Amino acid sequence: MRAAIALADKEGLEALTMRKLAQGLGVEAMSLYHHVSNKEAILNEMVDWIFGEFRLPTTEEPWKETLRARAISAHDVLVSHPWAIHVIETRRDPGPLTLQHHEAVLACLRHGGFSVPLTAHAYALLDSHIYGFVMQEMTLPFRTYEEVEELAEHILAQMPEELFPSFTELTREYILKPGYAYANEFAFGLDLILDGLERAKESEQMT
Repeated sequence: MRAAIALADKEGLEALTMRKLAQGLGVEAMSLYHHVSNKEAILNEMVDWIFGEFRLPTTEEPWKETLRARAISAHDVLVSHPWAIHVIETRRDPGPLTLQHHEAVLACLRHGGFSVPLTAHAYALLDSHIYGFVMQEMTLPFRTYEEVEELAEHILAQMPEELFPSFTELTREYILKPGYAYANEFAFGLDLILDGLERAKESEQMT
């Protein structure tokens, strides 16, 4: 699994074949079939491995704090394994680490006072933010601040400021400020979601 993940991290999921994986391990491709039935089985195990890297929430901590840490951990893990976001929710046979993670998140919400329906809403909302943000982040045409600066200046040079004053203002007053990183928007959105869930829970408990 370590070899398969390393190959996917380096060359992309399309490069992961039984033959290429075997070459990296220094064995014949047929040798792999003594351990896994096919590539789908490898993908299942890889996804389970990824879930094992996520920070596991606990009922011993306040739900808001532990789920915030879990979301940030999941974001960081998924960014470090760019292929994972495309397959993580497609598996029909979740492994033990995957199920353990789901159970921990659900238990945390229920222990924190969420009803069953609100637990379902919270889980979907949090994962939508995590996966959706990572997908957007991974497709942006920049990674470093220098690349952001270069792209922003390129766009501004072609864009009449009088026609796009709001875009120009945002770019100059926020995006081009030192230290800007799109990834920082993840925590801002996450906190809004967690605050909203807290209010929803309190409102539900009052009815």
